Amino acid sequence: MTPLDFRDGAAPTPEPEEPARFRAAVDAMGTATVHPRIELAPIRPPQRLAPYSYALGAEVTRPDTNVVPVDSDGDAFGRLILLHDPNGQEAWHGVFRLVAYIQADIDSALAADPLLPEVAWSWLVDALESRTGYTALGGTVTSTSSVRYGDIAGPPRAHQLELRASWTVGDTNMRPHVEAFAEVLAYAAGLPPAGVTRLDVRHGDHDDE
Repeated sequence: MTPLDFRDGAAPTPEPEEPARFRAAVDAMGTATVHPRIELAPIRPPQRLAPYSYALGAEVTRPDTNVVPVDSDGDAFGRLILLHDPNGQEAWHGVFRLVAYIQADIDSALAADPLLPEVAWSWLVDALESRTGYTALGGTVTSTSSVRYGDIAGPPRAHQLELRASWTVGDTNMRPHVEAFAEVLAYAAGLPPAGVTRLDVRHGDHDDE
């Protein structure tokens, strides 16, 4: 298909102007304060879920060091999507909806805990309730395990935690919602609280004590 040439009189399709409330909500997302090892950056949002959308990608970074650990921390990442429909949607019970996704590698002991889904879901509920209000919260928590065979890179066994959730926000103040999302990601990744250094004591370090 030959692209239209504006010089031949073809008019460009105008971009829809973003509502002021949506713009304010997006700006508020950028003011969030999160764990120093969590990096947030805009990513391409889905286009068909709502008239207006915006998305943040989140990734847990590794400590800056020249030493490569034998047992490195697992990967953890997520995304938080803001949806806005000025006319509202019946299922939302509002005009703003947040959709969160988190995935993190976990150790075998945590993966074996039958209460893991309940605990992970409580991370989100507690993080939201301690900061802000919300309605129509729903989602799923999934714990999976995989075993590698043959000539394939990676640990013989791997375990992952996956959380999907969405909830309705009553105003444009998205900052506490971003911070709650990032807190859950930090929990899933096993990050120590900001300003606290985790000391990994391996077996044999104090055999002489």
